[in-house]
Amino acid sequence: MPSQHTVQRNEYFLKKGYIYIPSVPTLISTVLGSGISVCLWDRKRQRGGMNYFLYPETGNPLEARSIYGNVATIALVKFFREDGSEIKDLEAQIIGGATPIDASEDHISIARGNVFIARKILRRYGIPIVAEDVGGTKGRKVVFNTFTSEIAIVHVDRIRREDWYPYQGDR
Repeated sequence: MPSQHTVQRNEYFLKKGYIYIPSVPTLISTVLGSGISVCLWDRKRQRGGMNYFLYPETGNPLEARSIYGNVATIALVKFFREDGSEIKDLEAQIIGGATPIDASEDHISIARGNVFIARKILRRYGIPIVAEDVGGTKGRKVVFNTFTSEIAIVHVDRIRREDWYPYQGDR
């Protein structure tokens, strides 16, 4: 019989262009290169969520999808607020934005723009960024605990198929 203090945890692999805010404690994992994940956590409600975007922004409403940082980060904050979180209780962590040594100028510009837009939007909302692991030349394997706001990050020289979390089926 489980103890009353045991917390059941689920696991979820976050794909590019998605936002996930679980209703139960979950370990959200992903693999990042030049893309960014913003991990938001509500200190009062002890609940977290995460996005994963590839490009800094779009100004075209017809392209407004969560592959863009301005769309994905605003939506992440909006979803928390709609669920009862208050801005004053939120904090953020930003991860990603790497560029390989042989990256093109366009690739470098996108990675830097991704970091910039995440910071800009969080600042606009007044959400403190309590930790960052951004830039550099290495990709990242990331696991975010939505119950504690703890993040594990492993830097990798190159992202291989086996770096992706071994989920069965499509999520």
